Amino acid sequence: MISSASHLSPANLERAQRHLVAKAIAEFTHERLLTPEPAAAGWRIAPIAGVEYRFSAVRTALEHWIIDEASLARFVDGRPADLDAQALILELQPVLGLSDALLPIYLEEIASTLAAASFKIARGGPAADALVGADFQTIEAAMTEGHPGFVANNGRIGFGASDYTAYAPEAGRPFRLVWLAARRSRSHLALGAGTDEASLVAGELSGAERARFTARLEELGEDPSAYHLLPVHPWQWENRIAVTFAPDLARRDLVLIGESDDEYAAQQSVRTMFNVSTPGRMYVKTALAVQNMGFLRGLSPAYMRVTPAINDWVAELVAADQTLQAAGFRVLRECASIGYTGDAYHRTPAPSAHRKMLAALWRENPVPRLAAGERLATMASLLHRDADGRSFATALIRASGVPAADWVHAYLAAYLRPLVHCLLAHDLAFMPHGENLILILREHVPVGVFMKDIGEEVALLADRAVPDEVRRVVSPVDDDEKALAIFTDVFDGVLRHLAGILHVDGTLPEAEFWRIAAAIIDEHAAEHPDLDSRVDLRAERFSHSCLNRLQLRNTLQMVDLANQSASLLYAGTMPNPIARSRVPVRRPAAVGA
Repeated sequence: MISSASHLSPANLERAQRHLVAKAIAEFTHERLLTPEPAAAGWRIAPIAGVEYRFSAVRTALEHWIIDEASLARFVDGRPADLDAQALILELQPVLGLSDALLPIYLEEIASTLAAASFKIARGGPAADALVGADFQTIEAAMTEGHPGFVANNGRIGFGASDYTAYAPEAGRPFRLVWLAARRSRSHLALGAGTDEASLVAGELSGAERARFTARLEELGEDPSAYHLLPVHPWQWENRIAVTFAPDLARRDLVLIGESDDEYAAQQSVRTMFNVSTPGRMYVKTALAVQNMGFLRGLSPAYMRVTPAINDWVAELVAADQTLQAAGFRVLRECASIGYTGDAYHRTPAPSAHRKMLAALWRENPVPRLAAGERLATMASLLHRDADGRSFATALIRASGVPAADWVHAYLAAYLRPLVHCLLAHDLAFMPHGENLILILREHVPVGVFMKDIGEEVALLADRAVPDEVRRVVSPVDDDEKALAIFTDVFDGVLRHLAGILHVDGTLPEAEFWRIAAAIIDEHAAEHPDLDSRVDLRAERFSHSCLNRLQLRNTLQMVDLANQSASLLYAGTMPNPIARSRVPVRRPAAVGA
């Protein structure tokens, strides 16, 4: 059967190209790879002789460019030409520093990003106002942008056309997980506090499923007690495990035992699934060997071995901290994990991506943890615009009936304040981009957050005493780099985009947005005079760490996960939008005043 590609029409592609070229120019300019020049009608960029781009734009703090997509035009030898994101990359290759060897891979990720955008354009999606009242998973599937900073952010190299419509989160199509039995002597199951294997399996599989899986092993003459149960993404089974692990299957170190009865929906991260049949059950995250945004999206059995212990340690710290509890800051523990290591790839002299093909984890579900009147939305939704360009954040603020400044204060008190406290009080940093945070809303106003993706992303930025199994997260850095956990990951990675959206929407001037952010920092400092931290979040400038430069340097492995600090690339320093000299007012009126 031939898969449909009806979304790949000239009209859809034109819209996708216009959006991606605008984003590329904006983000490459933000990372100081491009320098637009003033022109009569706005701005111009001339990457190479004979090619020119013209556009109008709004410039906001943190060198953020918001390009008017309708104004964007390309000229070749003075004549109008079609906008083409791949052509732009080819024109900019010397400027971007893309090697000849990696250029085709990056171009493929651009093509895949355009294909995904064309699909989303063809599908349409809920209007921003309608999305305000939507349920958690409807909002999740409605997201269209992906990572706000990366240009090639929907690569997913490895997915075919039918795979995309079956498994991409924006396709919104539930699917069943594949279950394998993995011989205990060749695999490792790690369990967090309060979890045991029997309760884990009973909580995630029905009695009928467990009986069916047991019967399958017995039919083959195998002892079910000699195996762990391992969930696998169906794409991974079909494209990797059934071939790449053929000897392991033939030895019955791995055994295919069936599909889940429950259906799951892919989350924005693609390899994390939410149970839509039984919404109270846990998230399942599995290895998925597709290439996206500088990484093959596998899962390491070695990392999985200590993931529950790391999560327990972080969850204990968060639960014991009164400031974090008062802010409504909670973590979703990854309370069980499993990895298979019986393959030949785990016996090679050097590690490889093949060692990350067979692992999974179970993560707590936020739905059962909600109080009456609370609802959930991915924090990525605050940067979402619908098909007509209307902002979800603006729609949410209007629906709340709360003044925009008060709403932003409530949001930053739930998001920025606890992250600042974790850094200054505990030297703890997360990866707090929009996909990793789930907002808790009451009457459309943020009252707390759930932080997720703890095991792979959390870092302890000082050499503190921790249990041995948590030692992996210790990554000491100096005070200036420690501050980048807020400056780069929060200010530059999230808030510059939100501040820009609210500014151009006329919802809240960006100067007021950053005044509120400064007030949050000052309020925290005033309430915690005992904290002896030399991290200055109101300094004049900070190092400008650049994400696209990382991907352009190596599209196959953006950073060394074992030494992320050494992998960073900088483009000078950036003016801090809440520097004391720029925002002298210590705090605005309290919410509701």
